[in-house]
Formats: sequence, structure tokens, C-alpha cells
Amino acid sequence: MAEEAKWYVAHTYSGYENKVKESIEKTVENRGLEHMIMDIRVPMEDVVEKRGETEKIVQRKLFPGYVVIKMVMNEESWYVVRNTRGVTGFVGPGSKPVPLSDAEVERMGVDTVRKASIKFAIGDLVEIKSGPMEGFSGNIEKMDNDTGTLWVTVSMFGRETSVEINHTQVSQMA
Repeated sequence: MAEEAKWYVAHTYSGYENKVKESIEKTVENRGLEHMIMDIRVPMEDVVEKRGETEKIVQRKLFPGYVVIKMVMNEESWYVVRNTRGVTGFVGPGSKPVPLSDAEVERMGVDTVRKASIKFAIGDLVEIKSGPMEGFSGNIEKMDNDTGTLWVTVSMFGRETSVEINHTQVSQMA
């Protein structure tokens, strides 16, 4: 049956996406429907949010008001999802569920978590704008795009020192 499973999009009240996800997961577990409803996702992305001088990475919903569900479509699974509190229906003509194509699933990033993009490159001259090293400047020697970590070489007391820092704590120097 797992081969028949496709991704569907359910419309929810805005702000209820995570509650809908949890409710469906509990219903699936209580009724033993794991073979029909395999996965429920609220696609998210990491975004850098700036408040005053501080920046932090927060998760934001890619598609507010929607939950993506991998399921085998039949009367029982359709009933469970559409009668979940907060669900207003499926995306499709006349609320008739239409599965997403493989290309749509890939484009939507349903199976991936999007990372915050680092706008720096190795060798860039940056200034540290927050934290204990605030005010120092140096060149980026190494980067980790997955964690958003930079290793910057700064000059302290006449010696070159490598500092590990988050990319949100630095700014590009001209």
C-alpha cells in the first residue's frame, strides 16, 4: 500500500497548521492507520530576523494555512483528514483531493529543510558586530553552511587568532 501513497495538500485555518498536524498524528496512532497516512508536514524554512542590533534565525512556515500529507487516498483516510478540527478541506477542484506531482513535491521542498543562506564567501573581510569579539574584524577562513558557522581570523595582541562565530554576528566590510 505504501507505493500508492501520494502527497496531498490540506487547507487549514491560518495558525492551526501544527495543531492539525498533531491531531492527525494522534488519530492515525489511535486508529492504527500508519499504513494509510504515512507522513504529515508543515514545510518550514530558516529565516534571519533582525530586531534592532541583534539577528537570530527563526523558523517560518513556507505555506501558511496548508499542511502537506503523504497518504493512500481512500474513504477512511479522506474522512480522518477532512474531519480533523482546523482542516477546511483539500486543495483541488470542488475540494476533491488532487495529489501533488513529483515535480511539485520537489519544488515545494516538502522532503527537505531549507537552510538560511550565508551571504559571505571564504576570504571576505567582515566586522564582528555582536558578542565578546564585537569590534574586531578579520577574514573568513572557513564556513559551515548547514550550521551558519564562520571561522574568522582576527588580529589580537599582535597574533592571528581563529574565532568561531555565527554568520548573523558579522557584517561585510567594504
